[in-house]
Amino acid sequence: MTSSPPLLPQVRAMRERAGLRPAQLAQQVGITRQALHSIETGAYVPNTLIALHLARVLRCAVEDLFRLPESGVQAKLVGPAPLPARVRLAQVRGEWLAFPAAGQGGLTEAADGVATHLSAGQAKVELFGDLELARRSAVLVGCDPSLALLSTHVARQHQGTRLVLHELSSKAALRALARGEAHAAGIHLFDAASGVSNLPFVQREFPAGDLHLFTLWSWEQGLQVAAGNPKGIAGVTDLLRPEIRLQNREQDAGSRLLLDAWLDAAGISQRARRGVTGYQDEITTPLGAARRIADGEADVAVGPRSAAVALGLDFIPLQVERFDLVVPAEWVDHAGIQAMLSVVQQTAFRTELRALGGYDPTHAGELWKTTA
Repeated sequence: MTSSPPLLPQVRAMRERAGLRPAQLAQQVGITRQALHSIETGAYVPNTLIALHLARVLRCAVEDLFRLPESGVQAKLVGPAPLPARVRLAQVRGEWLAFPAAGQGGLTEAADGVATHLSAGQAKVELFGDLELARRSAVLVGCDPSLALLSTHVARQHQGTRLVLHELSSKAALRALARGEAHAAGIHLFDAASGVSNLPFVQREFPAGDLHLFTLWSWEQGLQVAAGNPKGIAGVTDLLRPEIRLQNREQDAGSRLLLDAWLDAAGISQRARRGVTGYQDEITTPLGAARRIADGEADVAVGPRSAAVALGLDFIPLQVERFDLVVPAEWVDHAGIQAMLSVVQQTAFRTELRALGGYDPTHAGELWKTTA
Protein backbone atom coordinates (compact mmCIF):
# COMPACT_ATOMS: atom_id res chain seq x y z
CA MET A 1 0.00 0.00 0.00
CA THR A 2 1.27 3.47 -0.82
CA SER A 3 0.46 6.89 0.48
CA SER A 4 -1.55 9.30 -1.66
CA PRO A 5 -3.17 12.71 -1.41
CA PRO A 6 -5.23 13.03 1.80
CA LEU A 7 -8.54 11.20 1.87
CA LEU A 8 -11.09 10.99 4.63
CA PRO A 9 -11.67 7.30 5.40
CA GLN A 10 -15.19 6.16 6.23
CA VAL A 11 -14.20 2.49 6.49
CA ARG A 12 -14.60 2.24 10.25
CA ALA A 13 -18.09 3.79 10.17
CA MET A 14 -19.17 1.40 7.40
CA ARG A 15 -17.65 -1.58 9.25
CA GLU A 16 -19.50 -0.68 12.45
CA ARG A 17 -22.71 -0.23 10.50
CA ALA A 18 -22.22 -3.75 9.12
CA GLY A 19 -21.67 -5.10 12.64
CA LEU A 20 -18.17 -6.44 11.92
CA ARG A 21 -15.20 -6.46 14.27
CA PRO A 22 -11.82 -5.37 12.85
CA ALA A 23 -10.47 -8.95 12.82
CA GLN A 24 -13.52 -10.19 10.94
CA LEU A 25 -13.30 -7.55 8.22
CA ALA A 26 -9.53 -7.96 7.85
CA GLN A 27 -9.90 -11.73 7.41
CA GLN A 28 -12.67 -11.44 4.82
CA VAL A 29 -10.72 -8.87 2.80
CA GLY A 30 -7.43 -10.79 3.12
CA ILE A 31 -5.33 -8.17 4.94
CA THR A 32 -3.87 -7.93 8.43
CA ARG A 33 -5.58 -6.12 11.31
CA GLN A 34 -2.65 -3.69 11.34
CA ALA A 35 -3.24 -2.87 7.69
CA LEU A 36 -6.95 -2.36 8.32
CA HIS A 37 -6.15 -0.06 11.24
CA SER A 38 -3.88 2.02 9.00
CA ILE A 39 -6.66 2.29 6.42
CA GLU A 40 -9.31 3.23 9.00
CA THR A 41 -7.12 5.92 10.57
CA GLY A 42 -6.08 7.40 7.23
CA ALA A 43 -2.41 6.49 7.62
CA TYR A 44 -2.54 4.67 4.28
CA VAL A 45 -4.82 4.61 1.26
CA PRO A 46 -5.35 1.06 -0.06
CA ASN A 47 -4.79 0.10 -3.66
CA THR A 48 -7.72 -0.40 -6.01
CA LEU A 49 -7.98 -4.17 -5.44
CA ILE A 50 -8.20 -3.88 -1.65
CA ALA A 51 -10.64 -0.98 -1.92
CA LEU A 52 -12.90 -3.08 -4.14
CA HIS A 53 -12.69 -6.02 -1.70
CA LEU A 54 -13.62 -3.69 1.19
CA ALA A 55 -16.59 -2.34 -0.73
CA ARG A 56 -17.80 -5.84 -1.63
CA VAL A 57 -17.60 -7.14 1.95
CA LEU A 58 -19.23 -4.01 3.36
CA ARG A 59 -21.84 -3.97 0.58
CA CYS A 60 -21.26 -0.37 -0.43
CA ALA A 61 -19.59 1.64 -3.16
CA VAL A 62 -15.91 2.52 -3.01
CA GLU A 63 -16.82 6.21 -2.87
CA ASP A 64 -18.72 5.44 0.35
CA LEU A 65 -15.44 4.35 1.93
CA PHE A 66 -13.29 7.36 1.05
CA ARG A 67 -13.90 10.96 0.18
CA LEU A 68 -11.91 14.11 -0.44
CA PRO A 69 -11.77 16.70 2.33
CA GLU A 70 -13.94 19.78 1.96
CA SER A 71 -12.22 23.15 1.89
CA GLY A 72 -15.11 25.27 3.10
CA VAL A 73 -18.84 25.52 3.77
CA GLN A 74 -21.53 28.16 4.01
CA ALA A 75 -23.00 28.36 7.50
CA LYS A 76 -25.50 30.47 9.40
CA LEU A 77 -23.57 32.57 11.91
CA VAL A 78 -25.22 32.18 15.33
CA GLY A 79 -24.37 35.07 17.63
CA PRO A 80 -22.47 38.29 17.02
CA ALA A 81 -18.76 38.10 16.25
CA PRO A 82 -16.26 40.36 14.50
CA LEU A 83 -14.94 38.65 11.40
CA PRO A 84 -12.74 36.79 10.80
CA ALA A 85 -13.75 34.58 13.74
CA ARG A 86 -12.91 31.05 14.79
CA VAL A 87 -16.09 28.96 14.86
CA ARG A 88 -17.38 25.54 15.80
CA LEU A 89 -19.78 23.91 13.37
CA ALA A 90 -22.84 21.73 13.76
CA GLN A 91 -25.68 20.69 11.51
CA VAL A 92 -29.37 21.06 12.40
CA ARG A 93 -32.03 19.97 9.90
CA GLY A 94 -29.51 19.97 7.09
CA GLU A 95 -28.26 23.52 7.74
CA TRP A 96 -24.74 24.28 8.88
CA LEU A 97 -24.53 26.53 11.94
CA ALA A 98 -21.37 28.39 12.95
CA PHE A 99 -20.89 29.28 16.63
CA PRO A 100 -18.13 31.79 17.40
CA ALA A 101 -15.48 30.50 19.79
CA ALA A 102 -15.65 33.47 22.16
CA GLY A 103 -14.75 34.30 25.74
CA GLN A 104 -12.38 32.37 27.97
CA GLY A 105 -13.61 29.03 26.63
CA GLY A 106 -12.90 30.15 23.11
CA LEU A 107 -9.21 30.44 23.94
CA THR A 108 -8.94 26.75 24.82
CA GLU A 109 -11.50 24.88 22.70
CA ALA A 110 -10.57 23.66 19.24
CA ALA A 111 -12.49 25.30 16.40
CA ASP A 112 -13.56 23.78 13.08
CA GLY A 113 -12.65 26.73 10.93
CA VAL A 114 -12.60 30.48 10.42
CA ALA A 115 -15.71 32.42 9.41
CA THR A 116 -14.79 35.15 6.96
CA HIS A 117 -17.24 36.88 4.65
CA LEU A 118 -20.81 37.37 5.88
CA SER A 119 -23.81 37.84 3.57
CA ALA A 120 -27.47 37.71 4.65
CA GLY A 121 -26.52 35.93 7.87
CA GLN A 122 -24.50 33.28 6.03
CA ALA A 123 -20.76 33.10 6.65
CA LYS A 124 -18.11 31.48 4.52
CA VAL A 125 -16.17 29.10 6.78
CA GLU A 126 -12.68 28.02 5.79
CA LEU A 127 -12.15 24.60 7.38
CA PHE A 128 -9.22 23.49 9.51
CA GLY A 129 -9.97 19.81 8.84
CA ASP A 130 -12.82 17.48 7.96
CA LEU A 131 -16.45 17.77 9.03
CA GLU A 132 -16.92 14.34 10.61
CA LEU A 133 -16.95 15.59 14.20
CA ALA A 134 -19.13 18.53 13.25
CA ARG A 135 -21.67 16.15 11.69
CA ARG A 136 -21.89 14.25 14.99
CA SER A 137 -22.07 17.37 17.15
CA ALA A 138 -25.16 18.18 19.18
CA VAL A 139 -25.86 21.85 19.90
CA LEU A 140 -26.84 22.47 23.52
CA VAL A 141 -28.11 25.89 24.62
CA GLY A 142 -28.46 26.99 28.25
CA CYS A 143 -26.84 29.01 30.99
CA ASP A 144 -25.83 26.55 33.73
CA PRO A 145 -22.03 26.81 34.15
CA SER A 146 -21.85 23.04 34.74
CA LEU A 147 -22.86 22.34 31.13
CA ALA A 148 -19.20 22.90 30.26
CA LEU A 149 -18.28 20.08 32.64
CA LEU A 150 -20.88 17.87 30.97
CA SER A 151 -19.37 18.67 27.57
CA THR A 152 -15.92 17.66 28.81
CA HIS A 153 -17.19 14.31 30.07
CA VAL A 154 -19.01 13.62 26.80
CA ALA A 155 -15.84 14.29 24.79
CA ARG A 156 -13.80 12.10 27.14
CA GLN A 157 -16.14 9.12 27.13
CA HIS A 158 -17.65 9.26 23.63
CA GLN A 159 -14.92 9.79 21.07
CA GLY A 160 -16.22 11.11 17.79
CA THR A 161 -19.15 12.86 19.47
CA ARG A 162 -19.24 16.44 20.73
CA LEU A 163 -21.46 18.97 22.42
CA VAL A 164 -21.34 22.49 21.02
CA LEU A 165 -22.39 24.81 23.83
CA HIS A 166 -24.14 28.10 23.14
CA GLU A 167 -24.70 30.11 26.30
CA LEU A 168 -28.24 31.51 26.48
CA SER A 169 -30.65 32.17 29.33
CA SER A 170 -33.56 29.77 29.62
CA LYS A 171 -36.29 31.57 27.68
CA ALA A 172 -33.83 32.54 24.95
CA ALA A 173 -32.68 28.92 24.82
CA LEU A 174 -36.24 27.74 24.13
CA ARG A 175 -36.59 30.30 21.34
CA ALA A 176 -33.30 29.15 19.80
CA LEU A 177 -34.57 25.58 19.90
CA ALA A 178 -37.76 26.69 18.15
CA ARG A 179 -35.71 28.46 15.44
CA GLY A 180 -33.77 25.29 14.69
CA GLU A 181 -30.51 26.60 16.16
CA ALA A 182 -30.05 23.76 18.66
CA HIS A 183 -30.74 20.09 19.26
CA ALA A 184 -31.49 20.54 22.97
CA ALA A 185 -31.96 23.23 25.60
CA GLY A 186 -31.08 23.14 29.28
CA ILE A 187 -33.61 25.28 31.16
CA HIS A 188 -34.74 26.31 34.64
CA LEU A 189 -37.98 28.29 34.56
CA PHE A 190 -40.18 28.27 37.66
CA ASP A 191 -43.86 29.00 37.07
CA ALA A 192 -44.99 30.54 40.36
CA ALA A 193 -48.69 30.35 39.44
CA SER A 194 -48.70 26.56 39.06
CA GLY A 195 -45.64 25.70 41.14
CA VAL A 196 -44.35 23.64 38.19
CA SER A 197 -40.95 24.18 36.60
CA ASN A 198 -40.19 24.22 32.88
CA LEU A 199 -43.12 22.28 31.44
CA PRO A 200 -45.54 25.25 31.25
CA PHE A 201 -42.95 27.32 29.38
CA VAL A 202 -42.18 24.51 26.93
CA GLN A 203 -45.89 24.05 26.22
CA ARG A 204 -46.32 27.77 25.55
CA GLU A 205 -43.31 27.96 23.23
CA PHE A 206 -44.21 24.73 21.39
CA PRO A 207 -48.03 24.48 21.55
CA ALA A 208 -48.17 21.68 18.98
CA GLY A 209 -44.69 20.24 19.47
CA ASP A 210 -43.52 16.76 20.39
CA LEU A 211 -40.80 17.32 22.96
CA HIS A 212 -39.17 15.27 25.68
CA LEU A 213 -38.13 16.74 29.03
CA PHE A 214 -35.34 14.80 30.71
CA THR A 215 -34.27 15.51 34.26
CA LEU A 216 -30.70 16.74 34.41
CA TRP A 217 -30.51 17.70 38.07
CA SER A 218 -31.91 19.94 40.75
CA TRP A 219 -29.85 22.79 42.13
CA GLU A 220 -29.94 25.31 44.94
CA GLN A 221 -30.87 28.84 43.98
CA GLY A 222 -30.58 31.79 46.31
CA LEU A 223 -28.71 35.00 47.04
CA GLN A 224 -25.01 35.30 46.31
CA VAL A 225 -23.25 37.74 48.63
CA ALA A 226 -19.67 38.75 49.32
CA ALA A 227 -17.50 36.45 51.42
CA GLY A 228 -18.41 36.84 55.07
CA ASN A 229 -21.68 38.59 54.11
CA PRO A 230 -20.41 42.01 55.27
CA LYS A 231 -23.78 43.71 54.58
CA GLY A 232 -25.69 41.20 56.72
CA ILE A 233 -28.12 40.24 53.94
CA ALA A 234 -30.62 37.60 55.05
CA GLY A 235 -33.38 37.63 52.41
CA VAL A 236 -35.05 39.50 49.58
CA THR A 237 -36.52 42.20 51.83
CA ASP A 238 -32.97 43.40 52.44
CA LEU A 239 -32.85 44.48 48.80
CA LEU A 240 -34.99 47.47 49.81
CA ARG A 241 -32.16 48.83 51.97
CA PRO A 242 -30.72 51.85 50.10
CA GLU A 243 -27.10 50.83 50.73
CA ILE A 244 -27.59 47.41 49.10
CA ARG A 245 -26.80 47.18 45.39
CA LEU A 246 -28.37 44.32 43.43
CA GLN A 247 -26.90 42.76 40.31
CA ASN A 248 -29.95 41.57 38.37
CA ARG A 249 -30.27 39.08 35.50
CA GLU A 250 -32.01 39.74 32.17
CA GLN A 251 -35.74 39.07 31.88
CA ASP A 252 -35.23 35.85 29.88
CA ALA A 253 -33.27 34.28 32.75
CA GLY A 254 -34.69 31.69 35.11
CA SER A 255 -32.97 33.43 38.00
CA ARG A 256 -34.82 36.64 37.17
CA LEU A 257 -38.13 34.74 37.29
CA LEU A 258 -37.19 33.41 40.72
CA LEU A 259 -36.28 36.83 42.04
CA ASP A 260 -39.58 38.33 40.91
CA ALA A 261 -41.48 35.37 42.40
CA TRP A 262 -39.69 35.87 45.72
CA LEU A 263 -40.41 39.60 45.66
CA ASP A 264 -44.09 38.87 44.92
CA ALA A 265 -44.24 36.44 47.83
CA ALA A 266 -42.70 39.07 50.10
CA GLY A 267 -45.37 41.58 49.07
CA ILE A 268 -42.90 43.92 47.38
CA SER A 269 -44.75 45.86 44.68
CA GLN A 270 -43.55 46.55 41.15
CA ARG A 271 -43.12 50.19 42.08
CA ALA A 272 -41.05 49.33 45.15
CA ARG A 273 -38.78 46.92 43.30
CA ARG A 274 -38.05 49.50 40.63
CA GLY A 275 -36.58 51.52 43.45
CA VAL A 276 -34.18 48.74 44.40
CA THR A 277 -30.65 49.89 43.64
CA GLY A 278 -29.43 47.86 40.68
CA TYR A 279 -32.78 46.28 39.80
CA GLN A 280 -32.43 47.62 36.24
CA ASP A 281 -28.77 46.55 36.01
CA GLU A 282 -28.89 43.30 34.01
CA ILE A 283 -26.23 40.77 33.11
CA THR A 284 -26.56 37.66 30.97
CA THR A 285 -24.80 34.86 32.89
CA PRO A 286 -24.82 33.53 36.47
CA LEU A 287 -21.04 33.59 36.65
CA GLY A 288 -21.06 37.16 35.34
CA ALA A 289 -23.41 38.19 38.14
CA ALA A 290 -21.27 36.44 40.74
CA ARG A 291 -18.15 38.11 39.37
CA ARG A 292 -19.70 41.55 39.85
CA ILE A 293 -20.01 40.75 43.56
CA ALA A 294 -16.50 39.32 43.77
CA ASP A 295 -15.18 42.52 42.15
CA GLY A 296 -17.06 44.71 44.65
CA GLU A 297 -19.37 46.21 42.02
CA ALA A 298 -22.53 44.75 43.59
CA ASP A 299 -23.59 43.37 46.98
CA VAL A 300 -26.05 40.64 46.02
CA ALA A 301 -27.30 38.64 43.03
CA VAL A 302 -29.69 35.77 42.46
CA GLY A 303 -28.05 32.61 41.18
CA PRO A 304 -27.00 29.02 41.86
CA ARG A 305 -24.79 27.96 44.73
CA SER A 306 -22.22 26.61 42.24
CA ALA A 307 -21.50 30.10 40.86
CA ALA A 308 -21.03 31.46 44.39
CA VAL A 309 -18.68 28.60 45.31
CA ALA A 310 -16.68 29.07 42.10
CA LEU A 311 -15.89 32.70 42.99
CA GLY A 312 -15.50 32.32 46.75
CA LEU A 313 -18.79 34.03 47.70
CA ASP A 314 -21.22 33.28 50.50
CA PHE A 315 -24.60 31.87 49.59
CA ILE A 316 -28.08 32.15 51.12
CA PRO A 317 -30.23 29.25 49.82
CA LEU A 318 -33.87 30.10 49.10
CA GLN A 319 -35.19 27.41 46.73
CA VAL A 320 -34.36 24.05 45.17
CA GLU A 321 -35.18 24.16 41.47
CA ARG A 322 -35.38 21.67 38.60
CA PHE A 323 -32.94 21.91 35.70
CA ASP A 324 -34.23 19.95 32.70
CA LEU A 325 -33.07 19.04 29.22
CA VAL A 326 -35.64 19.79 26.50
CA VAL A 327 -35.23 17.68 23.35
CA PRO A 328 -37.53 17.68 20.30
CA ALA A 329 -38.55 14.10 19.48
CA GLU A 330 -36.68 14.25 16.17
CA TRP A 331 -33.36 14.61 18.00
CA VAL A 332 -33.75 12.10 20.84
CA ASP A 333 -31.71 9.46 18.97
CA HIS A 334 -28.96 11.90 17.91
CA ALA A 335 -25.56 10.50 18.91
CA GLY A 336 -24.71 13.64 20.91
CA ILE A 337 -27.99 13.59 22.82
CA GLN A 338 -27.64 9.89 23.63
CA ALA A 339 -24.05 10.48 24.77
CA MET A 340 -25.22 13.28 27.04
CA LEU A 341 -27.99 11.20 28.61
CA SER A 342 -25.53 8.36 29.16
CA VAL A 343 -22.89 10.55 30.81
CA VAL A 344 -25.26 12.18 33.31
CA GLN A 345 -26.17 8.75 34.65
CA GLN A 346 -22.58 7.77 35.34
CA THR A 347 -21.07 7.88 38.82
CA ALA A 348 -17.93 9.77 37.78
CA PHE A 349 -19.89 12.68 36.36
CA ARG A 350 -22.43 12.79 39.19
CA THR A 351 -19.68 12.79 41.82
CA GLU A 352 -17.87 15.69 40.15
CA LEU A 353 -21.11 17.62 39.63
CA ARG A 354 -22.00 17.35 43.33
CA ALA A 355 -18.55 18.68 44.18
CA LEU A 356 -19.37 21.94 42.38
CA GLY A 357 -21.88 22.74 45.13
CA GLY A 358 -25.66 22.70 45.32
CA TYR A 359 -26.38 20.02 42.69
CA ASP A 360 -28.44 16.85 43.11
CA PRO A 361 -28.19 14.59 40.01
CA THR A 362 -30.01 11.62 41.58
CA HIS A 363 -32.52 11.40 38.71
CA ALA A 364 -30.27 12.71 35.94
CA GLY A 365 -31.06 11.27 32.54
CA GLU A 366 -34.59 10.11 33.41
CA LEU A 367 -37.46 11.03 31.12
CA TRP A 368 -39.76 13.31 33.14
CA LYS A 369 -42.43 14.61 30.76
CA THR A 370 -43.42 14.62 27.10
CA THR A 371 -45.62 17.20 25.41
CA ALA A 372 -47.12 15.06 22.62
